[in-house]
Amino acid sequence: MASIDRRTDRVSATIAGDVLDRAHAQGRLEHSIATTLLVIAAARVEREAAPVHAARQRLAEVYGATRLRRQLEREAAVG
Repeated sequence: MASIDRRTDRVSATIAGDVLDRAHAQGRLEHSIATTLLVIAAARVEREAAPVHAARQRLAEVYGATRLRRQLEREAAVG
């Protein structure tokens, strides 16, 4: 009877350990998701800040003008 009790105790300890491992993993996952969402929110706020927004707009204008110039050069070379 004592050997059955020891096996039951081992099984119970293993199950309890598995449950705790899963709970710990779930907690780490939730923390990781929360941290990621905070980083995304901070990036959005920074992106919308006036100096950053203006700089991004300027870069978009320059990029668009550069693409247009290259397209016109390609068309002129073909045409």
